[in-house]
Amino acid sequence: MKSAAVVNYAETKGSVELREIEQPEIGNGEVLLEVANVGVCGSDLHQWTADHSWPVNYPVVLGHEFGGKILDIGPGVEGWHIGDRVVSETAAVIDPLNPMSRIGLYNLDPTRKGFGYGVNGAMTRYVKVPARCLHHVPDQVPFEEACLTEPCCVAYNAVVMNSEIKPGDRVVVIGPGTIGMLCAVMARLNGAEVAVLGLETDKGRLEIAKGYGCEGIIGDATDWAKSRDGLGADLIVDAAGASATLKIAMNLVRPNGQITKVGWGPQPCNFSLDPIVQKNVRLQGSFSHNWPIWEKVIGMMGSGMLDVKPIIGGVWPVTSWLEAFEKMHHGEVVKSVLKPV
Repeated sequence: MKSAAVVNYAETKGSVELREIEQPEIGNGEVLLEVANVGVCGSDLHQWTADHSWPVNYPVVLGHEFGGKILDIGPGVEGWHIGDRVVSETAAVIDPLNPMSRIGLYNLDPTRKGFGYGVNGAMTRYVKVPARCLHHVPDQVPFEEACLTEPCCVAYNAVVMNSEIKPGDRVVVIGPGTIGMLCAVMARLNGAEVAVLGLETDKGRLEIAKGYGCEGIIGDATDWAKSRDGLGADLIVDAAGASATLKIAMNLVRPNGQITKVGWGPQPCNFSLDPIVQKNVRLQGSFSHNWPIWEKVIGMMGSGMLDVKPIIGGVWPVTSWLEAFEKMHHGEVVKSVLKPV
């Protein structure tokens, strides 16, 4: 049985197209998932525009933010049943003997391969998934929201796990894309005052940030960051897809504060990092997530504590992937969601 799939077939710009692919065959420890919804990630856009900084196994089906129902179960799978509502983590291939995997940080296994770049992803009707990647989705959480579990976990890891944040802290998030917006939400849930910094073209997305109780700022957040005591914000979360924004972060952060960089930017910096030393600033990278983070986030979504509906700009059939990509790429929506046909 063949299904339409959004395939990134080469490293050159624009090398994404709709193709018909065969239903995958599952092996030991795997399930076959019928995809209900799949979110479009900034990394999907970066592979489409060919300005990514990670290796890709071409050709590959895009999509790593997804959920659906189990259609078939392979040998060796226990605890799962056909029809279960699930979402999947992104670490499709890991080395269980890697030192990082052995301590539960398989997301940092250097040999890790993820859906949508290392192996075929979920912008199609069927995807095979290792059972270890699965998490139950509460009945009250619709799949168009559940497929955002993955970016929520990225934000949780960046703000809750990898940043020092306390109620009353002032936080500036650079970049009002999906990850930036969700980082702002996580900071608000932790009791921080939050400003989201964007460009003139981000006006619509910054209005959504305001709906989450954040300040929306265009161009320069210096006055906001320094308004309390003149020293700057406690935490800067750099969620923009460029290296240059680190310079903005260094200007906005207070002495002895923290910068957490979660946005990818392959460009060279071409500026001095001395302010990090002079201000005694902690610079922290944050990448991906692991099993306990997924369980926390799914619990938050199930209880209603975490509401992702405001950032969903629309649901498109997978055959209209280009429109969905362009809407996100031009900043017209925060998050596009696809539905396989």
